Formats: sequence, C-alpha cells, structure tokens
Amino acid sequence: MKDDNIFSQEITEDEFETFLKSYRKNKNKPVRVLLALYKGNMRKILASCFFFIIKASPVWVIPIVTANIVDIATKQKGASLHALWLNIAIAVIFILLNLPTHMLFVRNYSIAIRNVEASLRSTLIRRLQQLSISFHKEFKSGRMQSKVIRDVENIEFLSQQIMNSILSVLVSTIVVLSIVISKSLLMTSFFLVAIPTALLLVSLFRKNMRTKNNEFRTEIEETSARVAEMVEMIPVTKAHGLEDIEIEKMDTQLTSVRTKGYLLDMVTALFGASAWVTMQLFQIACLGFTGFLAYKGKISTGDVVLYQAYFSQLLNQIANILNIYPNIAKGIESIHSVGEILLSEDIEDNTGKTRLPDLIGEYGFTDVTFCYPDGQTPVLRDFSLHVRPGECIALVGESGAGKTTILNMLIGFGLPNSGSLTVDGYDISAIDLKAYRQQIAVVPQNTILFSGSIRDNIAYGLLSVTPEQLAEAVVSANLQSMIDALPNGLDTQIGEHGGKISGGQRQRIAIARALIRNPRMIILDEATSALDAHSEREVQLAMHNLIKGRTTFISAHRLSTIRDADRILLVHDGRVVESGTFDELIAQKGEFYQMNVLQTNTLSLTV
Repeated sequence: MKDDNIFSQEITEDEFETFLKSYRKNKNKPVRVLLALYKGNMRKILASCFFFIIKASPVWVIPIVTANIVDIATKQKGASLHALWLNIAIAVIFILLNLPTHMLFVRNYSIAIRNVEASLRSTLIRRLQQLSISFHKEFKSGRMQSKVIRDVENIEFLSQQIMNSILSVLVSTIVVLSIVISKSLLMTSFFLVAIPTALLLVSLFRKNMRTKNNEFRTEIEETSARVAEMVEMIPVTKAHGLEDIEIEKMDTQLTSVRTKGYLLDMVTALFGASAWVTMQLFQIACLGFTGFLAYKGKISTGDVVLYQAYFSQLLNQIANILNIYPNIAKGIESIHSVGEILLSEDIEDNTGKTRLPDLIGEYGFTDVTFCYPDGQTPVLRDFSLHVRPGECIALVGESGAGKTTILNMLIGFGLPNSGSLTVDGYDISAIDLKAYRQQIAVVPQNTILFSGSIRDNIAYGLLSVTPEQLAEAVVSANLQSMIDALPNGLDTQIGEHGGKISGGQRQRIAIARALIRNPRMIILDEATSALDAHSEREVQLAMHNLIKGRTTFISAHRLSTIRDADRILLVHDGRVVESGTFDELIAQKGEFYQMNVLQTNTLSLTV
C-alpha cells in the first residue's frame, strides 16, 4: 500500500495551538489528552472498531457452535445431522471473514496511530523551537531527545495496546455478558464478580507502579543526557587520558538505571503473578459451579462448554489487561513526561509584536541592568550605549565581564531586568524577534556546523542562493584555496559538527554563512579566534569592505583583530570603563594600553 495520501498532512498552526490548549486543560487526565491527540483521526478509529467487531466475531460464535455440536452429539434438544452441518458452515464463514477484516482493522488504526505519532513529534519540535534560549540552557539536550523519541514511542505503544487489547476486552465483555444474561442471570452474577476483582488489583498496584515508572523514566532521561555529553567530550577525554574516569561516571549512572529498572520489574512481576493466580482460581470455580449445575440438571452439557469457554475468554481478556497494565502505565507516564515541554510557559511569544521594516541598525542601551535567572549578581549594571547605524563596535575585557551577555541581548536572547534596549527606536521587548533575527548574522565563539556539505552549511536556511553570491562569500571568508584543494569542492561532506575539517576551516565556513546573508547587523563573538595570523588578516581585509554601511558588534580577546573598529569599549564588571578608537585608547595608557602591551609581549615571546 504505497499511498502517501492516506496519511494526514503536517499540523497547522491553529491545530497546534488547539492541542496545546486541550493539553493544558486536561494535563492531569491522560485519557482525555490521548483522545485530543486522535481528534482528527476519529473516523479511522471508528472504522477500525467496526472491522474489529467483525474480525473478532469467531471468538464469540465458536463457543456457541461448540455447545450446539456437543448437544447434537449427545442427542439433546431434538438434534439433527442437518443442524450439525449448519453449525459447521456458520463457523467456517465467520473464520474466513477474519482475514480481510483483520487487514482493514490494522490498516485503519495504523494510519491513525502513525498520524498521531508524527503529529506529536511535530508538536514537540514546534514547542522546542518556541521555547526561550534560557529554557534550552537549563534543559539537557539528551532529555529533550528522549522525550521526542522514547516518550512518543511509549505513547504510540499505549495506543496500540488500547486498540489490540483494551478494545478487545470492552467488546468481548459486552458481547459475552449479553449472551450470558440472555441465558442465565445466575451465571451472569458469577461472571460479574471477576471484573471488580481485576479493578481492585489495578487500584492496589497503580500508585506504586506509577512511582516506579516515573523514577525509571527520569533515570533513562538522565542517562540519555549524560551519553550525549560523553560523546561530545570524547576528544577531550581521550586527549587527557581520562577514559577510565568517564567510564566510572557512566557506570555509576547505569547502576542507578539498573536499580530503578529492577525495582520496577519486581513490582510488575508481583502484579502479574497476583493477577494470574486470581484469574486461575476464578476459572476453576466456574468449572466447578457449571459442573454442579449440569449434574443437578439445571443446564445442559453443551452449556457447561459454552459458559466455560466464555468465562475463559473473559478471564483471559482481563488477565491480558492486567499483564499489559505496566506498559499502559509507562505510556501514561510518557504523556505526563512530554508535558514538561508542552506545558512550559518559558516561550518566546512574538504574537502581535511589531515587525520591523528594513533594519537600519541603530541601537541604544539605557541604564540596562541584567541578571541571569539563577544568578545573584548582575552581569550588567546601569549599562548605557548608543550605536549609530553602520558603526563598528568592539567589546573587550576579561572573561565574565559581560561582553557575551551584551551580544546575547542584541540577538534577543535576554531582556533587561531594568532600563531599556532599543532597535531603531523600538524597544526590543516589543518587536517580533524572529523577523528581526532574519536581518542579522551571528558568528558565535563556538562554531556550530551540521553534518552535510560545505555548500549546505554556508547556504543554511536560504531558499535561493546564486552561484555568484556563494562565490563571493567563499572568497570573502578566505575559503577559496581550501575548497580548490578538495576533490568535491563545495559538495565535500564535513562530517558531524564539521569533524572532518580543521577548527580554522570550520570558523571560516561560519563566517561565510554570515556574510552570504547580506545582513544589516553583524555579531562576531571571537569569530576569528581559530584562524592563523595570515588567514585572520585576509578575513579582516575582506570583512572591512563587507561591514561598510552595516552595524557591527565584535567581541574579541585578541586586540589585533579590532584595530579598525569605530569604537572600542573596555567592559569591566558589567560597565564600560574605557571607550574610544584603538589609537585613542593606546594614547590614554590605561587598562586597554596595559592589555595591548601584555599581548604584544606574549606574542613576541611566542615568536
């Protein structure tokens, strides 16, 4: 069945918001959340239920046929040979119906489940893109991956269990009880005792199983996060010979997972064993009770077979639910787990905010104080700065002085606790940050590349790039000689995080990515730190022409990279303590002068 049209299309923004509202409203009611997930697929679910009833019908018809044949064989109820063949024919027809209806049952529920699986992952990814940068700094990436992959998989498995097991129990219980009620109220009362017993077992174990599932899920997420960190750290680990320490750390975490998993397994085992023993005792009791009634002449021999078959079916269905309840509990826990992302209010909401026209590049900090949520001391204190359009501003100072914080605020990754930051006269808190960021370019200190070709990384996010634009960016970032030396040129694959190329080459690709966007404002956070002196100078010369008419902010430790800046700000403890051109600051013979002397002497010693 190779038909893509059977699946629903990507969720719309309205559907996304509707689901979030439903999730918030029913966050403590996982069944309602699950129903909300299937809102657009209910026709498929109902069709699946219809075909399930038909395909499962042999299970209910065969005991009746068996009872009739037993009575015919014992020559009860005026039996005839014609009735024997009629019963056999009916059984065969119902059995043959199972094949097409089972396929239709699976087809319909599979389409619905796969739609929901894709939609839920899409919803989580949308939410992750909406959440603020502070949320992503606090929430480990490994935990996010676990929620998008593992938790959605558990919810999908929960859905399959509902369609394959719970639906079977519900339909079987209704059909079996209806048949038994029509034949004997006495036997009906006996049947009804089994259902409350099963519910009692679930209620006794539910709280403990939910707790153990929560603990195990948390440990799995933490393990996922630590594995991701471990993989990132492998070059550092191996470079310092720390493999044994890293193995010991991971073994400690894996021991914790093992312990939590064992405790969950033991609770599950006790639950399963208790369910099996209880159901088997009921089975023996039913056999004894119906045998007694047949002995007394109250029911026929065939009825003994009928009641025993139906009671066996009912108990097997209940036992099946009891056996899969741990998986159901895991799925319910996963519904709560994805809520940690879906219900987070730490989002960047641009709804109704001003979309800037073409960015001019005028910025103003007025008495800005900024402190990170978990910080005690402000990173910026009464910081003020006015930047004219097209001006190049360089920020220097010790690590932790506040340079990166200023750049992050310019991107919109942090808003002032007090004071104001304006962009072209608009308060940054009132503008559409997504639209604003599309007009700026950022080259971060830690180069971020994805696995793919050099071409893909440079043109990332751009719908159309001309060969001329690409060639200009390559030349400007001093990449031409490197690309010419590669057998596949721009189509060379650079590996995960650019692992197949050098640090300087990665940095120049990031610079080319920024330059090709022809931005109105450029942020360079130690953008040339990984380049050798020759490459650095070539990139500086190229950028000197490109930043003309564009507002530029440069954070640098190497003072040689900022000689041509219009203004250099020496930042200390969240304040500007010196300001001026390179020559002006050198002439003042203050702290900037001392920094330059120190770097010059260090460079001389190195040479």
